[in-house]
Amino acid sequence: MKTAILILAAGASSRMKSPKLLLPYKNRTLIGWSISHALASKANHVSVVLNNETTKLKTEVDSYDVRAIINANFKNGLSSSIAAGVKEFILYDAILITLADQPNVDAIYLNKMIDYSITNPNTVIGSKYKEAVGVPALFPKTYFNELLNLDGDTGAKTLLNNESIPVLTIASKVNLFDVDTPKDYSDLINKIDGKY
Repeated sequence: MKTAILILAAGASSRMKSPKLLLPYKNRTLIGWSISHALASKANHVSVVLNNETTKLKTEVDSYDVRAIINANFKNGLSSSIAAGVKEFILYDAILITLADQPNVDAIYLNKMIDYSITNPNTVIGSKYKEAVGVPALFPKTYFNELLNLDGDTGAKTLLNNESIPVLTIASKVNLFDVDTPKDYSDLINKIDGKY
């Protein structure tokens, strides 16, 4: 089973008011941290979706053995980044979509999702939040067309929380928070970590 990880990193960091993915974290940058764990996972390939306005971020991503996918339509929301990535992976069996600003999502977490998908190859595997299912989420090839047809900034949530689509979630105590604001970043570097 060939699985690709698609890291979404095309946002404008508007709430941070600076390029948050280049902020330092554990001797790397936030984007570098996410890429490193994706590369350390069992996935067969890793790509990162970027917008066409982040030259410094592109330089950072290019320092890793991953493919950068440029989404010129990033202002159309997360869905446009997902579609840009899916088009690259039509020949894969599954795509694991994750966000670049969720530092507690490590290789262990990603591998749990991949392993779960091996025993459930035709089922979507999502991450459980308090009130909904979200990303990271793994989609088998059966759902690639639905991913391509997503619209707006809700990303994959509409599929993950659609009663007509069977979705399994992995058992994990990881704090899946994402770094959106200066306070989020302050909390992160002050050792507020997710636990298994």
